[in-house]
Amino acid sequence: MDNFPILSLITFSPLIGVLILLFMPKTQGQWIKITAIAVTLIPLILSAWLYVKFNSNVGGMQFKEDLPWISIPLDRETQGLSQMSAYFLEFKFTLAVDGLSLPLVFLTALVSTMAALASVYIKKRWKSYFIWFLLLEMGMFGVFMAQDLFLFFAFFELTLVPMFFLIGIWGYMDRERAANKFLIYNGLGSAIMIIAFLILVSTAGFTQTAVENGVTIHYSGDLNVITENLFQNADSYVNQSDLEGNVFFLSDTMKWALFLMLLVAFGIKLPLFPFHTWMLKVHTEAPPSIVMIHSGLLLKMGAYGLIRFGILLFPDQAVAWGTVLAVLGIVNILYGAVLAFVQKEFKLVLAYSSISHMGIVLLGIAAFNTIGMEGAIFQLVSHGLISALMFLIVGSIYERTRTTKLDELGGLAKSVPFISGILLVSGMASLGLPGLSGFISEFLAFVGLFESHPILTAVGALGIILAAVYVLRGVLGITYGPSRTELPAMRDARFIEAIPMITLVAFIVVLGIYPSVLSEPLHQTVVGFDQFIRSVTKMGG
Repeated sequence: MDNFPILSLITFSPLIGVLILLFMPKTQGQWIKITAIAVTLIPLILSAWLYVKFNSNVGGMQFKEDLPWISIPLDRETQGLSQMSAYFLEFKFTLAVDGLSLPLVFLTALVSTMAALASVYIKKRWKSYFIWFLLLEMGMFGVFMAQDLFLFFAFFELTLVPMFFLIGIWGYMDRERAANKFLIYNGLGSAIMIIAFLILVSTAGFTQTAVENGVTIHYSGDLNVITENLFQNADSYVNQSDLEGNVFFLSDTMKWALFLMLLVAFGIKLPLFPFHTWMLKVHTEAPPSIVMIHSGLLLKMGAYGLIRFGILLFPDQAVAWGTVLAVLGIVNILYGAVLAFVQKEFKLVLAYSSISHMGIVLLGIAAFNTIGMEGAIFQLVSHGLISALMFLIVGSIYERTRTTKLDELGGLAKSVPFISGILLVSGMASLGLPGLSGFISEFLAFVGLFESHPILTAVGALGIILAAVYVLRGVLGITYGPSRTELPAMRDARFIEAIPMITLVAFIVVLGIYPSVLSEPLHQTVVGFDQFIRSVTKMGG
């Protein structure tokens, strides 16, 4: 396993499908679908193997792959500096996983396969659709594995272009406006992110190597180098007695600026209130298979980036803003829950529910302890499974009824009992019923926050009550409520629909009954995060 590039294979295996599809006639719709679905099984199998082989007893990065990638000589800029013989801007192709990224890699592979199966509802341009679909999957894998800032940004941007076309071409009536809004908001977040990354590269990305005729200077996006310089070598960038006059020095003011920039950049993706309006359009206008990926995976990229770069690179600022983060989480929870309750469109109920559940992730982060952080990561995985299942069911219902409005649905339990039963299970998981994954994640996040913010925890707990209200209102209204319109005769779930439904339910139940499946691989990593934050902040005292 030491020399086996399993992370690269997982990341780039979707390209196999892209290459095959490029040479397939676009008229072979059935074979195009079979090929694309089969290709998504490759990273799913590899990520399952990765999960089994991961050593849960140690923290830190594992399965690291480190290769030279981009090296740009900047020697002209150093002509006036006689002590420097060379000056480089370097970026490496570095992939690795730890207890934070490993579950998200497997979640990406699982939900992508389930979404590929759900793509049977796509009615046009199958070849183009699945090419963009597989490119999107590759980008998501890269985001959760990249250990270089520029590599992370490249993969992050790679997800935007496929999503833009998948929404704009295969979405519903107002699809083009939804795609444009998605691109504008996420493009703005990316612009803020790259500015913050460039500042980090040009300061904390500094390394120097002694050579025969002077010193070689390197600026890199290596996350390890940046972390080490920020916390271990802050006083030894160059041989200058006046640190404040050092161009490589990050002042407290600049650290605060970078933390806030990253909070906004990843907050847009999460999404944080008030940066959420673009997400509502995507959830209502994108095809259900793509919303499975968007809600189940792409929103998680925002939380992942906030933890990996915002919290771990600027722990002093994050801890100082712990109460603010908790309040932002409470706002997300209550705002999303209240608006979910008054919606008449089931897709909007689920969209606002996602906003509310992402608030729980913020609560877990704001706790700044092991239990809270485990709850935040558990919530990322749990919500990814539950939201993917919810939108899978939405797609099945829409295909049969041509509507997802609550006042036009009702009594589906008689005609489609299997789909209705799965919808009921997913609803129970969403509201946090014990024995399902939603309960574990919410319990850990709230218990973690209670230690430092008991009053905010109590206020946030109101969101759980509201969740029960809006989930039961929507689910029971659809399955057992009276129908106000004449619905056509319907058949229950087909085999290709039942497979992803049963699979997602199985994972939700397993995590609810046996949470150690997830908590064991992430525990040591989270403990390491907690110890690191305490050692470099006032919490350590």
